[in-house]
Amino acid sequence: MTSPDVVLRPATADDFEPIATMLGVVFHHTQDPAVLAVERPLVDPTRGLVAVDGDTIVGNAASFDREIAVPGGALPCAHVTGVGVLPTHRRQGILRRLMERQLREVSAAGREPIAALWASETAIYPRFGYGEAGARIRFQADLTSTGLPAPAPGRLRAGSPDALRPELVKVYDEVRHRRPGWSSRDENWWSYLLADVPSERDGATERQAIVHENADGTVDGFALWRVKNEWNEGGPAAEVRVDEVVAAGPDAYRALWRFLFSLDLTRRLTYSFATPDEPLFHLVPEPRRLGATTADGLWVRLVDVAAALRGRAYSAPLDVVVELTDAILPGNAGRWRLSTDGNTTTCERTTDPADLACDVLELGAAYLGGTSLAALGRAGRVHEWRPGALAAADAAFHWHQAPGGAEVF
Repeated sequence: MTSPDVVLRPATADDFEPIATMLGVVFHHTQDPAVLAVERPLVDPTRGLVAVDGDTIVGNAASFDREIAVPGGALPCAHVTGVGVLPTHRRQGILRRLMERQLREVSAAGREPIAALWASETAIYPRFGYGEAGARIRFQADLTSTGLPAPAPGRLRAGSPDALRPELVKVYDEVRHRRPGWSSRDENWWSYLLADVPSERDGATERQAIVHENADGTVDGFALWRVKNEWNEGGPAAEVRVDEVVAAGPDAYRALWRFLFSLDLTRRLTYSFATPDEPLFHLVPEPRRLGATTADGLWVRLVDVAAALRGRAYSAPLDVVVELTDAILPGNAGRWRLSTDGNTTTCERTTDPADLACDVLELGAAYLGGTSLAALGRAGRVHEWRPGALAAADAAFHWHQAPGGAEVF
């Protein structure tokens, strides 16, 4: 069912608070004015769409203008956010109208060849061509039995996140290009991420920060965390809540995690942004006690297939013709020859017979190197018409670092 009374229009600066109120209803939380104050500078109303019933905003879809790391480089990416429809207007096709129009506008602007999002529910976004680009690992570690990583050289230096901010920015900018899925952060993003509004602490301490210095005094890693204080009949049982661990090398990584695992009076540690190839699995004596669980990570949508496929590196030479379907952006549909020798990559239309066939969402899933094309083939979602083509494409799309995401946007 569709609602003819609901119209879509571009968002304006005056819509910020009504949108926030609407999203509070959708996601079941009360908006804190202090949180809205640090969120407002992030929002570019020209990148938002609202659905309006009379004078009431009943739906929203927006995006941030940020860069995202891809295998071998980085590309402009529409970071989709704030997607929701009021419960009173569900099942009326409003979400579909918002998502499809947003994709068409991103495509028409011609600047961002990919879009990405975090999904509240995984069943929603494949309908719009988004593919699950990699897994996210969550740790709920038992600090009484996990054991500690071995000592590492260098020294640790504590300080407030604001005081250490220049060093955090420098390390993050150095590291983010190495990990597909990590996004750029401008000054507004850093202000937002470090704002530490009390209502967001969930009973834990202020955010704390520490940096690692190597032998020559260069800062090459940092950690951000909180502690939720707790005592029970057995004594202290506090929980370490890790926000970020960013390290330019293995010594900094090991030193930071050893510190976090050895805080006095703590019994548990949680962290929500690990990757399947997280080195921590290989650094603790009892990795089972990390309490690792798997969830979906970033979802990726190719907006301009040719530009996106040319914009990343590949792990092996490849020459393959892919027949694509794309119900929303028909300019992506058809046959494409993707050729790379490891240095130069081309992606051009062709009339040659197809070697592989799939929907655009399968390429989005494989794009960051974290979802196997071969596995999608075994699931019946990628079809192989030339023997060996799927194995070759799988090897080329794979990347030596699993994709991740440093924060939900």
